[in-house]
Amino acid sequence: MVSKNVYCVIMAGGIGSRFWPLSRSSKPKQFLDILGTGKSLIQQTYQRVTRFCDAENILVVTGTAYRDLVLEHLPELTPDQVLLEPMRRNTAPCIAYANQVIYKRNPNAVVIVAPSDHLILEQDKFEETIRHAIDFASRENALLTIGINPSRPETGYGYIQICKKADKTIPNLFKVKTFTEKPNLELAKVFLESGEFFWNAGIFIWSIKSINKAFEQHLPEIYQLFREVSDKLDTSEQDFGVQHVYAECKNISIDYGILEKADNVYVICSEFGWSDLGTWSSMHQNSTKDTFDNAVVGSNVMTYDVTGSIINVPSNKLVVVQGLKDYIIAEADNILLVCKRDHEQDIKRYQNDVLLEKGDKYI
Repeated sequence: MVSKNVYCVIMAGGIGSRFWPLSRSSKPKQFLDILGTGKSLIQQTYQRVTRFCDAENILVVTGTAYRDLVLEHLPELTPDQVLLEPMRRNTAPCIAYANQVIYKRNPNAVVIVAPSDHLILEQDKFEETIRHAIDFASRENALLTIGINPSRPETGYGYIQICKKADKTIPNLFKVKTFTEKPNLELAKVFLESGEFFWNAGIFIWSIKSINKAFEQHLPEIYQLFREVSDKLDTSEQDFGVQHVYAECKNISIDYGILEKADNVYVICSEFGWSDLGTWSSMHQNSTKDTFDNAVVGSNVMTYDVTGSIINVPSNKLVVVQGLKDYIIAEADNILLVCKRDHEQDIKRYQNDVLLEKGDKYI
């Protein structure tokens, strides 16, 4: 059942630099079919959230350069559902912008905020979790996030430490004690063994009144900047007004700016086959693999004595690979990357070197 008061904000402004060369500044990973499913990540996200809200209540916040890509991938949206950021300023300004638009349209809204580029395999469990969150957020002054049961000592994710159980009617709903960003391996092992820490999925649920109150208290300068242009929202002056706001907005995440400071933050702990698909290794973990543990996207790939590797190439390209173990082989347009999987953290350095030596046409 869909409520007219439920809205969703899809954050789609990232550039997915760790998935280079597939993810490029002209077409970031949210617009790609990373796993070969037939749908881009943003299309999968859109289909997922239509279970909770009407299509007209879905907003996408993205960079100005990606407006046409959003409308191409999501033709169900109208242009006024695509909110354009003139520059990247992290998640707090992105959410503050959407908040003011939603508040103007429906001050009684409950809002789901979701990244555009995450993978969720178990849709029914995800839906059950979000419905519990909507129920709680609609009746309490609460800021909710989703915690994922950790399966390994992952150093690439943020963690949420739980405190006391918060609601008898909703399973696995806890008050949040602390947030920790990307711990080292030893600390991640301690977190895993304690049973008190969960991965931060970066999915949020709150009423528009609760989140606006939190902005007013913890990020008053950002809140005020957007309030000052609220009369321009949903008019021909919207983009002009927002451009001035972003020029003055500080770059800050919603986690650091609000969630780590507020005393009404809760988490619903769940497990629904989630991954943020942030790295090539996370793609390997979530892909169908052959008998030699290779994740292959591309219909003309032939392998000989290849194990534990990622091969992602266009289907019109015949690729023959021999004798590699734990490698990334990725081709997109005019770029071929061949890199050891355990060196994938160096991909950003490779990009910077390419930018300096070859120019931005490869970035």
